Amino acid sequence: MPAPDCRLGIDVGGTNTDAVIMDGADRVIAKAKVPGTPDITGGITTAIDTVLRAPDVDRQRITHVMLGTTHATNAVLERRKLRRVAVIRIGGPATHSIRPMFGWPPDLTDVISAGAVIVDGGIEFDGQDLAPLDTDAIARFLGKVAGTADGVAITSVFAPVSPRHELEASEIVKRELGEVHVSLSHEIGSLGLLERENATILNGALAGVARDVAIAMHDSLAAHQMRPATFFAQNDGTLMGLDQALRYPVLTIGSGPANSVRGAAFLTGTGDSLVVDVGGTSTDVGVLVNGFPRESSQGVEIGGIRTNFRMPDLVTIALGGGSVVSAAGTGVRIGPRSVGYRLPQEALVFGGATPTLTDGAVAAGRAQLGDPGRAARHRAMLDSALAQADVMLADAIDRMKTSRADCVLVAVGGGSILLPDRIPGVSEVIRPEHFDTANAVGAAIASVSGQVDRIFHVGPGGRKAALDEACDEARERAVAAGADPATVRIVEREEIPLAYLTSPAIRIRAKAAGALGGLPDHPAPPPPAAQAHQAGPTAP
Repeated sequence: MPAPDCRLGIDVGGTNTDAVIMDGADRVIAKAKVPGTPDITGGITTAIDTVLRAPDVDRQRITHVMLGTTHATNAVLERRKLRRVAVIRIGGPATHSIRPMFGWPPDLTDVISAGAVIVDGGIEFDGQDLAPLDTDAIARFLGKVAGTADGVAITSVFAPVSPRHELEASEIVKRELGEVHVSLSHEIGSLGLLERENATILNGALAGVARDVAIAMHDSLAAHQMRPATFFAQNDGTLMGLDQALRYPVLTIGSGPANSVRGAAFLTGTGDSLVVDVGGTSTDVGVLVNGFPRESSQGVEIGGIRTNFRMPDLVTIALGGGSVVSAAGTGVRIGPRSVGYRLPQEALVFGGATPTLTDGAVAAGRAQLGDPGRAARHRAMLDSALAQADVMLADAIDRMKTSRADCVLVAVGGGSILLPDRIPGVSEVIRPEHFDTANAVGAAIASVSGQVDRIFHVGPGGRKAALDEACDEARERAVAAGADPATVRIVEREEIPLAYLTSPAIRIRAKAAGALGGLPDHPAPPPPAAQAHQAGPTAP
């Protein structure tokens, strides 16, 4: 009997749920693409059931399951299934001029906010107290929000230098409210108080979404008598364990596009190129650098909220295979509405009555699906829409290029049939084998990472000692997340000297990544339906 050596990668998108099974030699031995469902469990269960029925698939060989999903993003955009969060900022009296959640869309604030307070405390850049922590004010505030808050988000001034006040405040929360979900800013974002606070609040709001996805995954696997080790894909194209995903759901918010970029790198064997992932509703253009998604150097806006945690650098446009084409005066309009997972029922070529960009691709001969004759009846409008889509794609690609030279483009995603073979500024369009499930492939082959991004004060050991400390901490975090210690290596390192300070200091960002470790002796138990996860003193 073959040894257990297979991985199951799953990506839950807004239109389809994709799944692949890969063996120990990194070969795709089965894949499936099924329409999404309003109930996330249904889509995952159907995808798993479909891929397990492929010939030569033995479910007993599957040791690990990796999941990527856009549900966190969708929850913020649609303002649904978000938890109410009490916000504590430790930074008085210096930070009263801008209140927590300032600039948030009012409808999102109404859904999430369970109250906010600014208390005295915080840390100076050198690690000393900005002011004594006002523990009594924290306790009084918690007494007011008890029973109305599902979680607490705590942000301290210069927490990336020292998390001391955040950790002390989290102990007060535990004492006053019990085991509620606590989000600590030093574990999520980097420098920049307001952006880091925003990311921390979003993390608390998404805790329920993460739990629902984890339960859906567990129930779907249990329905197939499977209990493999479970990992979630995160924003940088690497993995985190189930417990970490429940504690830090905001770090999974960009996992879908990151999986596609990583899958494109694996399927083509290239480490540096542009990647276009065309889905049913939207198109993401990203950049491969050393086999990983290029991370954004600026704060990322999610649902109208500025944040500063790591996210892939992307240009996203509302263009997909399900985008609805309609007449607009003397021209045509593409989207923004999409038929989404109902494409097989609503597109013209499948017998529906809604013109889509997929119909345009079929009419133009770029794809061979359904009944081309039904699309031909609307040829003029569809051709015009496809020409407009080509211009939108070329513009998005041009915005991501770093030079005028032509570059290689890898096209992935089920909707990549829309892309023409020739694009301005592109020397070659590559459509690799399994391009339609590249996102699930990216999840299945992902490594496990650990990252450090904070300020180090240069001590007696000098700059080298600070760099070594950051790299060692990144390696430890990767191992703690499930990486095989023998394979962990530093894949990114960046240092930024900080000027105009009274003592030498540098900001160091180090990232370590390694292959998944072996199957644990005791697979993780199912996530409890109502149990909260208390943030601890260590970062992911």
